[in-house]
Amino acid sequence: MTTVETSHCKHRIRALYADFREKERKIADYILNHPEVIVHSTISEVAEEINVAEATVFRFCKRIGFKGYQAMKIALASENVENEMTDIHETIQESDDERTVAERVFRSNIRSLEETLSVMENDYLQQAVQLISNAKRIEFYGNGGSGVIAHDAHHKFMRTGLQTASYSDSHFQVMAASQLTEEDTAVFISHSGTNRDILQALEIAKEHGAATIGITTLAKSPLSQGVDVPLYTVSTETEYRSEALASRLAQLSIIDALYVTVSMGRKELMQQSLTEIRKAISKKRL
Repeated sequence: MTTVETSHCKHRIRALYADFREKERKIADYILNHPEVIVHSTISEVAEEINVAEATVFRFCKRIGFKGYQAMKIALASENVENEMTDIHETIQESDDERTVAERVFRSNIRSLEETLSVMENDYLQQAVQLISNAKRIEFYGNGGSGVIAHDAHHKFMRTGLQTASYSDSHFQVMAASQLTEEDTAVFISHSGTNRDILQALEIAKEHGAATIGITTLAKSPLSQGVDVPLYTVSTETEYRSEALASRLAQLSIIDALYVTVSMGRKELMQQSLTEIRKAISKKRL
């Protein structure tokens, strides 16, 4: 992994958590639960506190993209200050006027997109693009708000000339998943990664040999661990907007990034598809 220069230390830890070994998770848990302690501790003190070797802590820092412990500590301190200042600027007060509310909502959305981009693993992104590009059929699964994202993905990828579908009804999801083959790719969208209906459809899709992609939050979840390729979103909960609602723009942006990249590799076929779609839509206009 290349060394990162940005301060998104905790987000990177959460993004990689599912792949950590036992000792790495021990270090990760300590950093996430005691960030202020880390900032004021030496590598020796941290290693002694959690009963691991200093070399193990150093390798962990390298694993999450930093040159060493000191670089990780500086990034973590910067992130703590940044989060405190962001909370001040993004917290909506009952006395705020409409313009102020709009500005703070926009800042919160921008923050979610920037933080999601910071934890995006290029290897996973490349794998997802390959799975979609090489699939005979692509299906998108999501419930509730994530179902809207699934339908949006179907709407976009239809333009590529690929065979696509989307399902937000739990019965349709398991029925559709049972018809998938080894030539197909299924994309599962769930902020929590613990939605029972989505996990059931995922299990059926895997039983039938389909490649699987998950779009979910950074936290370790059955979905992130169950799919072939996990893609993560980052969002912050506020008093008037849940974390799940805040994640929608990040989910949409991941879909957009996949769509544009796949489209670039299918330029000629996409042009043919777009021509036919535009011809059909033109008949709907006066």
